[in-house]
Formats: sequence, C-alpha cells, structure tokens
Amino acid sequence: MRRREFFAIVGGAVLATWPAMGQQDRIRVIGMLTPFSKQVENFLDPFLSRMKTLGWEEGRNFRLNFLWAEGENKSLPALVEELLASHPAVIVAAGDPAITAVQRGAARVPIVGITDDMAGSRLIASMPRPGGNTTGISILASELDVKRLELLHALVPRAERIGILADPSTISTRAALDEAAAGLHLQLVSLNATDRGGVERALDALASAGVDAVNVLASPILFAHHHLMIERLNGAGLPAIFQWPERAAAGALAGYGPSFVRTFSQLTPIVDKVLRGAKPADIPVEQPTKFELAINLKTAKTLGLTIPPSILARADEVIE
Repeated sequence: MRRREFFAIVGGAVLATWPAMGQQDRIRVIGMLTPFSKQVENFLDPFLSRMKTLGWEEGRNFRLNFLWAEGENKSLPALVEELLASHPAVIVAAGDPAITAVQRGAARVPIVGITDDMAGSRLIASMPRPGGNTTGISILASELDVKRLELLHALVPRAERIGILADPSTISTRAALDEAAAGLHLQLVSLNATDRGGVERALDALASAGVDAVNVLASPILFAHHHLMIERLNGAGLPAIFQWPERAAAGALAGYGPSFVRTFSQLTPIVDKVLRGAKPADIPVEQPTKFELAINLKTAKTLGLTIPPSILARADEVIE
C-alpha cells in the first residue's frame, strides 16, 4: 500500500469518528422541574454525584437548568416554556402536575418523572412499557398512604378521629384509606389543599375539627410546604405522619416511605439511558425498593406521647 493511500485511509477513519466524538462531548441540557421550593433539603448533590459516576459531569458534557415552582402549580406552564427555550435533551419532572405540564408543552422531549402513581394517574400506558415520552419512578402512593394511616394508629393508639390532608391535583387514595379506616375503627376528616393558602386554611380547619392526629398524604405541593405544616401541627398538639422519612428530622412526629434523596438518586441511571439514546417508551418505570420509618422522640415528648416499644423496634431511625 502506498504511503499516500495509507494516510488517506487513516485520515478518513479519523474524520469518520469526529461527528460521533462531537456528539458524545457536546453539552446536553438536562431540564429539571419541581413544585418544591429551594428550601427543601439538597438532593442535587447526590444526583450530580451519581451522574458523574455514569460519565456525566456538569459543565463538561451537560448543563442543568433547574426551575422551582415554589409550591404553586399555576406557575408550571410558564416554567415549562422557559425550560423548552433551553432545548433540553431530557426533562426531569416531579409530581403529577409537573409531568402533565411538560407532556402538554413538549410532546417529543423525553421526560423522566417521579410521582406517586404513574400508571394510576395515566401518565404512562403501563409500568413495563410506558409508551409515549415519559418514564421514571412511581412511588406506590395508595399502598403507602394506607400504611402511614396504620402506623399513625399504632403511634397514637388513643386517636379515633384522623385528619387527612390531601392534594386533589394528585391521584386520590381516599377509597383505600376509607377501607383501612373502617378496619381500624377510625373516623377520617379529609381536607384538601393545592397551594400555600389552601394549606393554611386546611391547617386551621384541622385544628378546630377535633381530630386526634393527621396523616399528610403523598403530594409534591404538600411536601413543598412541609415546614409550615410541621410547625403548625406541632403547635396545635397534633401528631402527624408524613410521606418521606426525612420529615421526622425536620420535626414531624414520624415519616414513612422511601428516602426522598435516595429516590432522586435512583433517577440518574434512567436519565443516563435517555441521554445515550434510549426511548422512554421502552424503559420500564421503576419503584423504590426500600421503605423507612423515622420517629422523632423529641417531638413525641413535646406532644405528650409515649411511643410503644414495638413501634420503636420497627423504626429505621429514631431521633432523640
């Protein structure tokens, strides 16, 4: 083979790889949309750290465009438009309203979502084959809302009237809760809230409704206002259980479910697959694999409660 032919072949091979190399190294935009406020605990560091182990480093081959709805669903459509202006390769969205807003505004942009019941809310076709442009993590809302009611009954055995604080913009678990309450001989008093004003009104109503304890149901909006709820419920002497175990460290009596931070970290391999070309329609929706019970004994003492030893033995974390 002549020298000129050799270099022509080698040079052609190198040039042929350049588009692929450029495709791999170009900056991708990951959009992230949550109804939370910036005051929630930092889940971005674990997310970014795990992304780095998968080959994605912020500033080198991707840029994160993170928008917060600050506990107001009405701002979501405008935030979606803002995200789309940055031409994201994928959008990470939390909660039914955020995922729905992205689906309506971006039919072709891949969505990796985290929500209470992705199939039950009809955000996907099915768990194993989501179809469309959405996949992610579904948190088993119905089962966990009922489990929290059972745990609250065990934590506060004297309680007969249980307040239910719900967000009607998410999937309803009321039928399952009514069935469980009947078996436990409990009376439920249900109130709804979809924004901060609604949360404040619901808290006022619960404080005057004669309830003995409160089950705060799964909801990104209620999560966004958890500091307000914990302060007001504790001040009213009402024991409460929340969706995430981290809420106990924030001062709630108890929290039960998957770890909030770990669940967001669980999203990263799914985001990685999408960035590498996989279609959300073909990526099965995942579920959390570990559920934790956290109890705050300091709050229990303030509320005048003695936690049964059998429940303390079941707790994954006990905050003294």
